[in-house]
Amino acid sequence: MPDAIGRFGRLSWLWLSLLVLIIDQASKFYFEAKLEMFQQIVIIPDLFSWTLAYNTGAAFSFLADSSGWQRWLFALIAIVVSAVLVVWLKRLGRNDTWLAVALALVLGGALGNLYDRVALGHVIDFILVHWQNRWYFPAFNIADSAITVGAIMLALDMFKSKKTEEAAHD
Repeated sequence: MPDAIGRFGRLSWLWLSLLVLIIDQASKFYFEAKLEMFQQIVIIPDLFSWTLAYNTGAAFSFLADSSGWQRWLFALIAIVVSAVLVVWLKRLGRNDTWLAVALALVLGGALGNLYDRVALGHVIDFILVHWQNRWYFPAFNIADSAITVGAIMLALDMFKSKKTEEAAHD
């Protein structure tokens, strides 16, 4: 019987993508039901609040003020990226756990925001980080957080892989 990891790569990590998707959608559903648009509930004064905002653009509201075409462009990009991530997961080996977790996080986040974009026409954001009333980071959500953590893990893996290659050549 062939090795299951060899045949399916690290597709077993899709459970993490599903978990991110479920937590993301549940949290969006909760905050959309509990908050009015742009209402803030202060959690840590001058630093962290819950809020409700809709983003029709991409990261940090990129192209949010466009006429609506961006919804389908970003949906198409998310579908292509998701397919690439699934294929990448399938091709990973037994020792690629760190990379599998990173890809699963990015995939779960991409699917969470893709659902919003296609079903609602906008992405629901509810996490607001700010410094007093002087500086505000754009509102974001669990999917964005998973994508960010996964991307950081991918970058770290790239540096780790580069160091391993350099050590092998020495």
